[in-house]
Amino acid sequence: MKSATILVADDDAAIRTVLNQALTRAGYDVRITSNASTLWRWISAGEGDLVITDVVMPDENAFDLLPRIKKARPELPVLVMSAQNTFMTAIKASEKGAYDYLPKPFDLTEMIGIIGRALSEPKKRVDRADADQNDGIPLVGRSAAMQEIYRVLARLMQTDLTLMITGESGTGKELVARALHDYGKRRNGPFVAINMAAIPRDLIESELFGHEKGAFTGAQNRSTGRFEQAEGGTLFLDEIGDMPMEAQTRLLRVLQQGEYTTVGGRTPIKTDVRIVAATNKDLKTSINQGLFREDLYYRLNVVPLRLPALRDRAEDVPDLVRHFVKLCQKEGLDAKRFDGDALELMKSYPWPGNVRELENVVRRLTALYPQEVITREIIDNELRTDAPASAISTEGLSGPVTIAQAVEENMRTYFAQYGEDLPPPGLYHRVLHEMEFPLILAALTATRGNQIRAAELLGLNRNTLRKKIRELGVSVYRSQRSA
Repeated sequence: MKSATILVADDDAAIRTVLNQALTRAGYDVRITSNASTLWRWISAGEGDLVITDVVMPDENAFDLLPRIKKARPELPVLVMSAQNTFMTAIKASEKGAYDYLPKPFDLTEMIGIIGRALSEPKKRVDRADADQNDGIPLVGRSAAMQEIYRVLARLMQTDLTLMITGESGTGKELVARALHDYGKRRNGPFVAINMAAIPRDLIESELFGHEKGAFTGAQNRSTGRFEQAEGGTLFLDEIGDMPMEAQTRLLRVLQQGEYTTVGGRTPIKTDVRIVAATNKDLKTSINQGLFREDLYYRLNVVPLRLPALRDRAEDVPDLVRHFVKLCQKEGLDAKRFDGDALELMKSYPWPGNVRELENVVRRLTALYPQEVITREIIDNELRTDAPASAISTEGLSGPVTIAQAVEENMRTYFAQYGEDLPPPGLYHRVLHEMEFPLILAALTATRGNQIRAAELLGLNRNTLRKKIRELGVSVYRSQRSA
């Protein structure tokens, strides 16, 4: 059987050598060039079964070459590499018809796997109009965590798959949803967002599905809901974990049947919207607590996407700072420059409010400080002033907070979420069930995974502990004692 021929174009000699060796070892015939013109000559002559090309070439940008390749040989898979590891690079690669995108430095094993899939199941891709060449990049960051997010989003652009975005507050969940809409197949339709936590519980169904005149007290006119407003576009359901159970049941029915009725209405209305949901809660815990429907969770969690906290991608802080400074300049504020020591301090800060907190700090510094250069001393003073208080109030308490005090504070916050209403029945068993997991995990961690010692520590029978580990899904880690 004839070996597949891989055409490689990259002006970096070291990368050409590495790719030549790796692809040859994998059993492929390899032809390598350092310029786009030679690559195009090979392709137009019908040579090659797959192309690997860098974006930036000495004589031509690969994004300019890709439409010609897809027009001449639409079945030819093209794998794009780039050191310009931005969201727009991944999106442009997808829009121009690339089979896949890999940021540099790339993993050779992953590349070989992608090549194998591309050659075994070549996909024809529809060429689309050029992407807008604007600088309004919606997502910023070149970290490995963000690169994976860019790749997932690029693959989702031309689908209508339901997406569940999770992550801490301030990580940019709505920004990701907007990017998916603005650069996807529904970009000509409306983007409609609704925050479940910001709407009174008794009005959520009306907000989502609309209501008829006279449906309830105060309904003097017919009102359109968010589903109707988002028709043909994207509906972003933010803080989905705060949706009341009754509304969850109606939403599940819409997802299953593709139609809904307004509050007080009888005629089913067909719906054509893409659903993107987001939450900062652990929905599996909410399911165990009886606060979220398990069947709805699996309907929404078709494609899960977890956004990293800013502290987990600290290398992106300088890029984000420069991005927010540019935004401030466009709004008429003076240009600022952050010196190296200032940026290093910002990279080491945990940013409990994530990207939203960073943006607020940059805006505040830009607006309030007359200095052209923001120094480490300024940042140190600002972050010290901005440091959040403890989540648990210890005013009037001496010593560390006890478990009882922590539980009491947690229960006070939990009941406050329901206002004048009460939580669902079964609270006693839900709280005990939720406390078991961290208790058993802490015991296993303290005993380095030794279940006999952990059972003794907890005062449980060993078989009982094993049963609880299985039921709760506790991961048992065995670690070596440090020297």
